[in-house]
Amino acid sequence: MPVDLNHLKDDLRHLIGERHPLSSPLRLQEAEAYLHRQFFEAGLTVTKHHFQALGGTYHNVIGTAHPAVQPFQSAPPLILAAHFDTVQGSPGADDNASALAVMLAVARQVRAVKLTRPIRFIGFNLEEDNLLGSSAYTTLLRKNREAINGAIVLECVGYASHQHNSQKIPPGVPIAVPTTGNFLAVIGNERSQALTGSVANALQSHLPIVPLVVPSNGEKLPDTRRSDHTSFWEQGFPAVMLTDTANFRNPHYHRPTDTLDTLNLDFIVSVADGVTAAIIALAAQPNA
Repeated sequence: MPVDLNHLKDDLRHLIGERHPLSSPLRLQEAEAYLHRQFFEAGLTVTKHHFQALGGTYHNVIGTAHPAVQPFQSAPPLILAAHFDTVQGSPGADDNASALAVMLAVARQVRAVKLTRPIRFIGFNLEEDNLLGSSAYTTLLRKNREAINGAIVLECVGYASHQHNSQKIPPGVPIAVPTTGNFLAVIGNERSQALTGSVANALQSHLPIVPLVVPSNGEKLPDTRRSDHTSFWEQGFPAVMLTDTANFRNPHYHRPTDTLDTLNLDFIVSVADGVTAAIIALAAQPNA
């Protein structure tokens, strides 16, 4: 079933706007409440993960889709995540409302799928503050000795250009990177090699991709560590980041101009379709 473009636009309109714990705390809370409501309306079991940070209590929002068949209910879950905070001074359309809209689109799609494992859709808070939300969550996973099938983290997935030389190359990247910014980067580490391959295979029939597996936890390529997947890597969990490469393509990154009218909606739909295919490949019966 194709992604509903009107629903996607509606999500973007509701979510775009500065969402920062200090300069716009109310807007941050409204985004959290919106995710909670949309997860619930998608038929997910919704919970919040509370954590202490910046002198207060913050929340990650978790919506879980459960398999209907008993043997699959206790299988390690697959995680699809995106952060919902912004930096100060930016409405955060690409970073990271685009990813939230994709996550919600996928969450609505899984209702029609026969799952072979639970799927946790997670809105992470305080990514822009040293990954505080995802770090608290993955620390809890490790403390509880909980296994996961893997995590797919969406980070800036809404900006694309078909113009030549619209793509800059991150320093030190050991593979050929196209100079046209119309692809999605798929970044995993050594521990996540199998997950990276599975996600890349599912995505490639929907849009151009550039996969990259980095040594260890990407310490020698710091630009590959700039989102919540790193919190999973640091705790030894397999995780992959999907990204339009942010400031290496998008001139509006972390600026007041990161607005709805700069996004490429066709690209976002392709990402949503590709991520849905990846979720089905990893967590659903082949005939679903």
